[in-house]
Amino acid sequence: MLINADFSQMAVVKPNDYQWVKTPRGEVERVMLDRVGNETARATSLVRYAPQTMFPEHEHPLGEEILVLSGTFTENGHQHYPSGWYLRNPDGSKHTPSSENGTLIFVKLMQMSKDHTETIRINTQASENWKTIGQRLICPLYVSHNEHTYLEKLKPHQNFDEHSLKGIELLVIQGELIMNGETFPVGSWVRLPIQSSHHFYASAAGATLYVKTGHLSSAQNFVEQQS
Repeated sequence: MLINADFSQMAVVKPNDYQWVKTPRGEVERVMLDRVGNETARATSLVRYAPQTMFPEHEHPLGEEILVLSGTFTENGHQHYPSGWYLRNPDGSKHTPSSENGTLIFVKLMQMSKDHTETIRINTQASENWKTIGQRLICPLYVSHNEHTYLEKLKPHQNFDEHSLKGIELLVIQGELIMNGETFPVGSWVRLPIQSSHHFYASAAGATLYVKTGHLSSAQNFVEQQS
């Protein structure tokens, strides 16, 4: 299965574009934002757990990255992560995910290298995890030689001018972004290809963004290896 798998092209999915697809278990639905592979896939998705949902223990080759968008996500029956928590489970990690009352999470699968061995848990709702860098308000999540992941809060009408020669990926968590008169509301996902730059700015409501840069060269390499 290939969904938005040409990483040389801009890709956009807005809430009006969502197509919820049930997983084989049925209690969980997902919107496939990009995907290379079938059930075992390099994938970026929005995943919605119904209340009282539990998956059996399973392993994640090449890791799993999660941002909890609403509700509470639970691991192993007792580790509870409400909205705003960022989780990074490295290559070969195992867990038993569930949700008592339902949750919506942003998930990236099989997008880490084997040298990413650190397990990370960050509460992005905690003010001490945010830093002011120049005119920018940033919550750092992860950085390596081929990836920089963070949240950024934009004031009303503030510009977002992240330029990366290795690609940019955005998810609008709060507020709205605008580019060339086009509005990207909460839940919009945007992927900009390598060696591209686009001028975004926050609407009058401001915006909070999930941002990942520097990672798309490895994504394109993955696609080529599968072909």
